[in-house]
Amino acid sequence: MNKKDFSILIGGAAGQGSRKAGLIIAKIFSSLGYKIYIYDDYQSLIRGGHSFSLIRASEKENNCSKKKIDILLALDEKTIQEHLKDLNEDGLIIFNQDKVKEEKGIGIAIESTVKELGGIPIMANTALLGGFAKIIGLDFDFLKNILEKEISKGIEKNLEIAKKAYDLEEAKLKIEDIGDSTPLLTGNEALSLGVVAAGLEMYIAYPMTPATGILHYLAGLKDCNVLVSQLENEIAVINAAIGAAYTGKRTMVGTSGGGFALMTEAISLAAMSETPIVIVNSQRPGPATGVPTYSGQGDLLFTLNSGHGDLVRFVIAPGDVNEMFVWSGKAMNLAWKYQTPVILLTEKDLSEATFSFDKKVLSEVKKEEALMWDKNKEYQRYELTENGISPLFFPGNDAIVKSTSYEHDEYGISTEDEEMIKKMQDKRLRKFESMKKEIDNIEAINVYGDNSETAVVCVGSLKGIVKSVCEKLGIKMIQPIVLEPFPQKQALEALKGVNKVICIEANALGQLSKVLAQNNIKVYKSILKYDGRPFNEEDLKDQLKNI
Repeated sequence: MNKKDFSILIGGAAGQGSRKAGLIIAKIFSSLGYKIYIYDDYQSLIRGGHSFSLIRASEKENNCSKKKIDILLALDEKTIQEHLKDLNEDGLIIFNQDKVKEEKGIGIAIESTVKELGGIPIMANTALLGGFAKIIGLDFDFLKNILEKEISKGIEKNLEIAKKAYDLEEAKLKIEDIGDSTPLLTGNEALSLGVVAAGLEMYIAYPMTPATGILHYLAGLKDCNVLVSQLENEIAVINAAIGAAYTGKRTMVGTSGGGFALMTEAISLAAMSETPIVIVNSQRPGPATGVPTYSGQGDLLFTLNSGHGDLVRFVIAPGDVNEMFVWSGKAMNLAWKYQTPVILLTEKDLSEATFSFDKKVLSEVKKEEALMWDKNKEYQRYELTENGISPLFFPGNDAIVKSTSYEHDEYGISTEDEEMIKKMQDKRLRKFESMKKEIDNIEAINVYGDNSETAVVCVGSLKGIVKSVCEKLGIKMIQPIVLEPFPQKQALEALKGVNKVICIEANALGQLSKVLAQNNIKVYKSILKYDGRPFNEEDLKDQLKNI
């Protein structure tokens, strides 16, 4: 197996530790210089069922999965039953011989080894890793170094078990060392680091997959001076966050579609009170509870139209781990610059997937100061200005600061006067015009590929797979990042010379196509996938060829 692009799948029942083992396999390859993408597939179960991690390790960045597997590691029989059909002809099977009956491949007595050495059942995944490391030609010290970094409890026993399994096997391959390692981050982790770099002070959330990782990660970050709070439901979460922002704290909340639905009334409150707040909506398939641990893009139109009344807000949809870092930081700065809600729209496939992270983007985010009251005259929270942005100030200092859900005058006092109602709405609309100009002056759309008469448009986590396939087919790819205000000028410029637009989406109703149509972009065909699973290269390539 002489190659530099590997597809590795490790699977087992929930509770067997396949996900942790998959991450360690990814870190092995990352340490050898490979670029990493991990798709984690798991059911809404604590024990049993079937879970697996699909790892792509390649010489160049490939943020997507292949259909065919090069190495299949099975902790249980179910993994063989589900995935043997996808193994390449020259692929390798490594399995738990204490539970799996398989004539082909290499069996490792992982459970027997753990029992013999007095370990606990979960350590069987460590035994599998020990055998795997020997089979692919690694020195044990190389594996030992990674295990010591990744396993915090019972490391001595885990190392003893890994060494025993390592010694029982023989090297079958030699994975080539191709360069320096790169850090691995999930999308949620990169997003968290981006908002911290832009000055995040409070994160408030109720756990909801797939946004829960943000809550756990920020709670565990040291020396970042962020207060993390878990409240009883999403209504409490966003109202508490608006209160925190009113006092001057840079605040973010995170949820998925069902929780976001509960937040929509408060989005209108934030818009009317001109309170800066960042809201993460990490999508999963709906409606209702839907499929909690899988991915989709069915909240696009709902997010763009969330909140009642005429309100202004940003909607931003990053496409990879580096964009999650950069655009989450931009989201926080934009929220405070324009004193408006900013919604970060992502999906499970980006939030929870693991990627190689480019440290070069760290310099692209820093905290930008908001427009503050200069104390030269009496403070008016909603002062009428040319660009619609009023100077900020916070209670407890030298001024009375009013914030209200009612329509109001410049001081924040409720009003039903028709002239003042129109003035205040016009003020907020002027702010929206300023937001449009801001978007026109930054790269709000990514364009990849040479000029071609066909262009493919996608958003969010589909960037990785669509970019990879379009490169192979010589087709232009266009990825809007900012969806509201929509960067129409940039989109039309990118589509010059294109006579056929194909839209690729992870929903059933072609929601992105409708957004494009609203902006004078006609879509020729749509490719829709709405089973909760990601596209793979081979199938998407065939679908595009057919069109």
